[in-house]
Amino acid sequence: MSNDSRSNGTLLVPVANEETVERQLETAVDLAADRSYHVRFVYVLVVPDQLSLVDGRRYLLEDEDERMLAAAVRAVEERGIDADSRIRIARGVATGIVGSVEEYDVDAVLMGWRGRPPRSGIVLGSYLDRVLRNAPCDVLVERIRTPRPDVSRLLVPVVGGPHDEFAVEAAASIARQQDAAVALLHVLEPDEPELERAEAEALLAETTTRFDDVSAVDRTLIEADDVGGAITDRTADHDVTVLGASRGGLLRQGLLGTISEGVGRHAAGSVVLARRHDPVPSRLRRAASALW
Repeated sequence: MSNDSRSNGTLLVPVANEETVERQLETAVDLAADRSYHVRFVYVLVVPDQLSLVDGRRYLLEDEDERMLAAAVRAVEERGIDADSRIRIARGVATGIVGSVEEYDVDAVLMGWRGRPPRSGIVLGSYLDRVLRNAPCDVLVERIRTPRPDVSRLLVPVVGGPHDEFAVEAAASIARQQDAAVALLHVLEPDEPELERAEAEALLAETTTRFDDVSAVDRTLIEADDVGGAITDRTADHDVTVLGASRGGLLRQGLLGTISEGVGRHAAGSVVLARRHDPVPSRLRRAASALW
């Protein structure tokens, strides 16, 4: 997404079944309505190696898959938003989604996540991790374990950085469309120096200015030994929590920080995780780091 909160572009929404469509629809509509996005639903038809891709479409594609996509498009168009759908034939879900991003010049992807417990070497899920790592665009991951509630209050934890900026943009879009209030939160560890506190207050004040046309924005600075736990506790008082990939602590697989992953998994209400695309390949980042 660009810094212009009214920019045009394409929002890709991968869907697997009618339930995932229903759980992702409201957030997709909010983002698209606020940012004049075209919404493109994509269903990835996974074809095993023993079949050709052509035969996969012929033998594996179900009529109900096409009906699901058509219903999703109608639901979005009824809200006055431009939408269409594609069926992507691929050897894997992640391959299909990343290929769609590249072919359709996508600005952002909104993926659904059930919040299942992590497994060895996997952060959110096998294909989710691959999309987060490889998609050449911004990525939003919405936990769809439960339907999104009516939204009157959003929580937006902030620490600074590009992922936070993307989370703020997404939260502002949802807040404007739902006429919801926003609560900004920064958590300081107790041993942080006063300079850090002043910087945190300045960060909260600057972030407040990013919420144009939002009915109410308040900001809170608290101290806590457990940053992730303090954020998670606050989610109980909010309908939706939107947060960027955290930078602190161990970055598991280089995808999400332990804080954002933990909040995303354990928060009350609905959760949206935001990861801004880094256009610099990881191998170049490593080379640059070696020079310094």
